[in-house]
Amino acid sequence: MGKLFTTGSQFPPTGEIERLAKYYRGKKIFDGKMYEILERASDILRDTPHAHQLQKLYIAVNIIDVLLTKSADLMFGEPPSYESGKPDASTEQTRLNSIVEENDLNQLGHEVVIGAGIRGDAWLKAYYAVRQDLSEVPTDANGKPLVSAAPEPIIEAVDPAYVFPELSRGSRKRFRAVNIAWVEWVAEPTPPGIEKYSLTKQPDVQEVPYLNVERHVPGFIFYERYRLAPADVDTRFDAPIQTFSIVEAVATGRESDMVETGLTWIPVFHVPYKTVDTDWRGISGIEKLESVLAAINDRLVQIDYILWKHSDPTAYGPDLGEAETRFAGRYIPVEKDDVKPGYMTWDSQLDGAFKELDILLGLVFQMSETPQWLFGTVLAQDKGGTGTSHTDGVAIKARFMPILSKVKRIRTHVDRAFRDALWTAQVLENYANEGVDGFTAYDPPYPNIAWKDGIPRDEKELAEIMQIRTGGKPTIDVQSAIKRQDEVDDEKAREIMARIEADEKAAGFVDSSVFNEPGGGA
Repeated sequence: MGKLFTTGSQFPPTGEIERLAKYYRGKKIFDGKMYEILERASDILRDTPHAHQLQKLYIAVNIIDVLLTKSADLMFGEPPSYESGKPDASTEQTRLNSIVEENDLNQLGHEVVIGAGIRGDAWLKAYYAVRQDLSEVPTDANGKPLVSAAPEPIIEAVDPAYVFPELSRGSRKRFRAVNIAWVEWVAEPTPPGIEKYSLTKQPDVQEVPYLNVERHVPGFIFYERYRLAPADVDTRFDAPIQTFSIVEAVATGRESDMVETGLTWIPVFHVPYKTVDTDWRGISGIEKLESVLAAINDRLVQIDYILWKHSDPTAYGPDLGEAETRFAGRYIPVEKDDVKPGYMTWDSQLDGAFKELDILLGLVFQMSETPQWLFGTVLAQDKGGTGTSHTDGVAIKARFMPILSKVKRIRTHVDRAFRDALWTAQVLENYANEGVDGFTAYDPPYPNIAWKDGIPRDEKELAEIMQIRTGGKPTIDVQSAIKRQDEVDDEKAREIMARIEADEKAAGFVDSSVFNEPGGGA
């Protein structure tokens, strides 16, 4: 089995067109641009006089935005803690905290969860390099940038539309290589003599597509670059996917096209939204709802159209001749004596349309495993309540069970990818700085992530439960209590404890045991 991208082959590969089309449709729906792909009502009435009016009235309800964002809010609204298993002052924990903070890992995680919900897939890449882009910085006589920056471990998201994995033989889940490939359009002078093949004057500059490829395998990264020729636009899956023919390999412009990573695994990690055991591709939070979302928008268009027609009905009555009579809509003269003027109305079944809209909205929330009242209001009459009738922690968690189960399922994929990426970043840092003066080497620990469910905890209720379970015995030491309550590290907690002890001494408090000593009391 050879490489995925070679001269003469197609980009993107034929087998990836459907996946890329799903990404395209999901992004359009999330952006609220459903009119570009879900125009069923307009298609049905395309050849009728209503088509022009429907195009103006089309409403795009972006309900999927809040549904996908809510899972990310519950997962990263309360930031998780990253633990190395070592003391806070240790090199391992210090470096782990630094990597988390410098890469804004919690913000990255929030974006990754939303992105995976849109497309079904998200990818993380870990590498060791200079974070700043210095390509536009002026250089000195030796070609070195006038501004320098130190390399550091980087964890970043990769656009899933750029990722093309190669499966291991006989496996549906394991990868033997992961390709990160994207098309770059470069402005180049138009070749001379091309005018004789064209009837129009050609511009002096033309844009030429090139394919850049990062091929990741265990231990190495191979860089490739190819010149492309536009071939066609594939629209089989309701999305315009541009295809190219790979013409020839060209120079990458790098000092070396092969980089050794020192790893025994691929530093690119998959974060699916939901998976099954027969395919590596993730299942998004949108693809199963596309037809329901289309029906919701069509129903809103129909209701809006009916209300517009009701507000501007056609009138009828006797022929008034040249009389200046103004009506809101059209006027149809009736050839009959003494006809009373009136309006033409029809049974528009608005009640039925609204009932169907309620059912469709309820289906969206049910299929998304998200209670409607979670957003503080109820759109459809689903008898689900407002979520405010229970105040104790157990009842609230029971009400939140559907969304919490969904978040836990998503979190299993995020947790694995984040821990792998953090561990890889530490390994790369030690490998790149081996023998470098001033760098303190350490044994990279595989981290643990303590997640929170995003639901406010009833501290009083929790303390009462612990008191019952332990028979009134203490369940937490002072330092840990301060650390958790104030969300500080061990060092800061010890400082607070020292100040409390100093305050007690300054106030003249003494240990009550002195009164029990011989001669200490009456």
